[in-house]
This record gives sequence, C-alpha cells and structure tokens, in this order.
Amino acid sequence: MSNEHITLTAGDAEVDVLPGNGGRVGGLRLGGVELLRQGERYGCFPMVPWCGRLRDGRFRDGATVQQMPLNAPPHAMHGTARNAAWRTARRSGDEAVLTYDLVDPWPYAGRVTQQVALTEESLTLTMGVETYESSFPAQIGWHPWFNRNLGGEDVRVDFAPAWQEERGEDHLPTGKRIDPTPGPWDDCFGMPDGVDVTLTWPGQLQLKVTSRVEWVVVYDEQAEAVCVEPQTGPPDGLNTHPRLVTPLEPLEASTTWTWARL
Repeated sequence: MSNEHITLTAGDAEVDVLPGNGGRVGGLRLGGVELLRQGERYGCFPMVPWCGRLRDGRFRDGATVQQMPLNAPPHAMHGTARNAAWRTARRSGDEAVLTYDLVDPWPYAGRVTQQVALTEESLTLTMGVETYESSFPAQIGWHPWFNRNLGGEDVRVDFAPAWQEERGEDHLPTGKRIDPTPGPWDDCFGMPDGVDVTLTWPGQLQLKVTSRVEWVVVYDEQAEAVCVEPQTGPPDGLNTHPRLVTPLEPLEASTTWTWARL
C-alpha cells in the first residue's frame, strides 16, 4: 500500500487525501480542528462499485449470479475500492484526482475516477465509473465518519427525508417504505429532491452534506462518530435498483460539504 499523503489547503481548511488507503479522505481540519474520525478505517472512504450491504454477497447480472467475498458475513459490504490502492492522476494545491481500475474480485473491467476539490468554505467529492467493455450494474457513495464531538456539545443531525427504507433483521431494506423514525439509526432514507443533511456542533460549526443523489444512509450508533452517506441507491441496490454502467453511459455522482462557523 502506497503511503502517499496529499494535503490540500484553502484558507484555514486542510484536507488529507490518501490514495494508497482506498482513495479516502483521511482528514478535514478547519482552523486546526479535525472533523473526521482518525484511523486507517475511518476518515471518508468511497463506496464503489456498491454501497452498504450486498445480500449474501450476491447479485444477478442477466442470467449470471456473481459472488463477492463476504467481508461482513453474511453479506459483502461497501464495495471493493476502499481496500485498494488508487493512483494519483493529478494534484494541485486545492485539488486531487485519483483513479482506480476495477479488478478481482469484481468481475468486470472498468475505471473509477474521484476528484477531491477544496475551497475555503466547502469540499466537493465527485466520482465516476466507466467501462470500455461489457456493461455492469454499479453504485457510488461516500462514507464519512464525522466526529460526534469537537470539544463542546455533541453534534445534532437534521434532515427531512421523504421516507425511510424499512430495515429487516438482516440490516437490509425489506423493500417497504415507512415514515422516518427517530434515531439512533443505521438506516437508509429517501430524499428524491437530493440529499440535504445539516450537522450542527452547537456554538462551533455547522456543516451541510448535499448531493443530487436520492438516498442517504445515516449511521449514528457509535459513540465516537456520526456517518452521513450519500449514495446512488439503497443498500443491496445492485439487486433492487440496478443502475447499468455502459460504454455510452458512465455512472457519476458528487457530494459537497459546506461549512460555516457559529
């Protein structure tokens, strides 16, 4: 695993990009205050070519059943790219572009490109999946671990989803949509007008997570961190909401985090 460590800066905002560790954003500091949980599994990692849990690690492509390794038994979780080394295509003071070529155990050839772009007030992550050969189903998402506490009061999470995907005992959506329930959550929500979630650390900082994608998983069952994960489909979406990547139609998505001091 390459130890390349890219630091982007804009004003008093600093972002660490770690191509060798799953193409993840390893840290986001505002005025020296770290917003992301630290550790090689944390920060914010790209979920691709699927998001969340994939039931029994299997998905169907036409008549073929594909089997992924069960890295969260009995399921496969969060794609393959977060455990891989990405390559730096280009970098500047406030932007980095990384690429990752899909390889085994993913059965299709394709390329993922991720752009990390920083300004003084925002961070934008943009990802695309393209194929030059056969078409395949895929998903894109991001899994940030925001620190629950920045030294004051715990963070508050505010959003107004249109529905919640009912969660079965296996932690996967049942296919039924229900009215949103109070937390704590490890749940997927539908936001058909685009993801819009506000994190507030009272008296310190407000950060908005926005995206044009229509699903977001909120996970706040851990003491240390809160996750707000925009994604192009729900968990197990390769089976329930397949979106084909074709030579003519790549899959693209982006998310922007915008912050303001309180």
